[in-house]
Amino acid sequence: MNTPRTDTRIRLILLDFDGTLADTRRANTLAYLATLGEAGIHLSEEEYAARYFGMRCNEFLSLVGIADPAERERLRLRKIELYPRYFDSVRLNRPLWEFCRQFQQGGGRVWVVSTGSYDNIHNVMRHTGIGGPDDPAELSPEGRVDGILTGADVVHGKPDPECFLEAMKREGCRPEETLVFEDSDIGVEAARRSGAGYIRVKL
Repeated sequence: MNTPRTDTRIRLILLDFDGTLADTRRANTLAYLATLGEAGIHLSEEEYAARYFGMRCNEFLSLVGIADPAERERLRLRKIELYPRYFDSVRLNRPLWEFCRQFQQGGGRVWVVSTGSYDNIHNVMRHTGIGGPDDPAELSPEGRVDGILTGADVVHGKPDPECFLEAMKREGCRPEETLVFEDSDIGVEAARRSGAGYIRVKL
């Protein structure tokens, strides 16, 4: 854990999504395995978890032998299509989310910052009752985040700090006014490089 100086007011919280705000590990795994199975590639849950979990989709598909960019894109979209079938295994990190809601009530801002797909993240958020900034309140019974930044919004994935710095820029906040919650080694490294305070999450 690296926290900012006590005389600095935190104005912005940045949340990684998968493994931090929500435990999506098994749902992601099963959706990928089903997608690959349709393409004739068979992996076990254990093999996927040990070798590939947390990779960006394009990198993962390349490593399992999908060389054609058009085929990788087709499989990426198919995974998004299959993903909701496994949402029953998703678990919201409720203590962290309740903390964020209290932070918002005090005037703070909360963003989800992930290098994952916007559609995947938004679909899971809706399943857990959390809305994006443009979602109506009636579809967001658990509240809303103030922004969502995904892999499509940046050039470099974590551990590069670009995603966190871009979210800070959009909110007009400095690193010393920002607190990041992350679960993975590469996410924590990205947070450290951004200059923000950070807290590691274990689900």
